[in-house]
Amino acid sequence: MLTIRISFEKRAEAAYISLLDLQRVFQRILKRSGLPVYYTQGFNPHIYLSFASPLSLGQESLCESCEVKTAEEKPDLSAWKETLQPFMPRGILIRSVAPAQEKSSEIGFADYTITLPLSAEDALLAYNESETAMVSKKTKRGTHEVDLKTYIPRLDYEKKGDSLSFSVRMPCASGEGVNLNPSLLLAHLQQTHAIPPWQCEVLRTQLYTKNGAVFC
Repeated sequence: MLTIRISFEKRAEAAYISLLDLQRVFQRILKRSGLPVYYTQGFNPHIYLSFASPLSLGQESLCESCEVKTAEEKPDLSAWKETLQPFMPRGILIRSVAPAQEKSSEIGFADYTITLPLSAEDALLAYNESETAMVSKKTKRGTHEVDLKTYIPRLDYEKKGDSLSFSVRMPCASGEGVNLNPSLLLAHLQQTHAIPPWQCEVLRTQLYTKNGAVFC
């Protein structure tokens, strides 16, 4: 059984497709494609699907991935890409289809580009001048406090027209590892400064393993 990783971009209106709906989308597309994917066993068989580090609703990404399995020993993966793309909704662009190398559990970090309105500059300056940036993070075990400055000491931004843009690398581990969502950073900036949420954009640009290697 070979595990295939479908890497894709999720932009524009596709950013508002939830993980649950995205699973339904890929289930339907793979069924319609006729590709030889593996179905789970049991009373209600369905296509095996696994998404790595899914994003929050409204966030865009250049590096999403979905894993499926196939019993074919030497599948024509270029044909998979050509077959799947026409079925994809607007905003989802398949970048590659290849055998999975690293396991998704090896993901440790993610790069994001965050764009804010010019009015957010005071919030960024205040963040850089503060010694701590405490936020409340909810987990399955309850709520605990996290100091964002431990992971993001500074926000070095640049002005582009009528907006501000900066890049950050944040922990993105699964299981017992640290996983910080950019929404935590935005919520902290909005605590003391009126930043319209609809003017805040998040784009995930790259995933990395815990060892710092590029993931897929």
